[in-house]
Amino acid sequence: MNSRNLVRMFFTTLLIGGITGGVVGFLARWGEFKPYFSSFEFSSILSTFVWLFGVGLIFSVISQAGFFAYLTIHRFGLGIFKSAYLWNAVQIVLILFVAFDLVYLRYLNFGSGEGISSYIMLALIVLAAAVCTAFFKMRQTNKQSFIPALFFMVVFTVLEWLPVLNSNEEGWLYFMLFPLLVCNAYQLLVLGKLIERSQKELAGKRAQKQAQVKGNKIKGELGKGS
Repeated sequence: MNSRNLVRMFFTTLLIGGITGGVVGFLARWGEFKPYFSSFEFSSILSTFVWLFGVGLIFSVISQAGFFAYLTIHRFGLGIFKSAYLWNAVQIVLILFVAFDLVYLRYLNFGSGEGISSYIMLALIVLAAAVCTAFFKMRQTNKQSFIPALFFMVVFTVLEWLPVLNSNEEGWLYFMLFPLLVCNAYQLLVLGKLIERSQKELAGKRAQKQAQVKGNKIKGELGKGS
């Protein structure tokens, strides 16, 4: 990918994270911000949205750092295991372990006196978003991309989500989760298109350069002939 498309991806993901954070922040913490809308305190609504937007930008940066870490680890995994099938099997095991950890171990730490249903619900949201994203990634590319996409959407989303998971505050859980899911899904799905665009731009530049060299050569030969 060329630098222009890389920068475009960075700022687009940043904007998506900010907007998602601004919208989801109001919904996830509605009990806290509802009075602003009840009395229509426009200045409070605007300032709160700007603050939520800024936090969403931070979530987007975390998502992008996780995405590039995933790309590196994916290459290392393919190199270490020497087989895409074996590496996929390892990724499936890690997905199952993280999903189990997300429900059962968190329930052991925080679920005293509560039902386990809320912990299952969070895991189902992550898994549903992961499966949908992996399906569309597979449609874009091939069947072999399903497991790596699922791995990134489950394992890396949970890793990026850890600071809030450890606090277990419900409003912040959803506030951080959805920007991460949206940013991770966007990066995963747009990467192939940007790489393809970069390749076309590079091919166009090469063709243009070759045409210029050929034109200069013809001009030189005509100059000699005259």
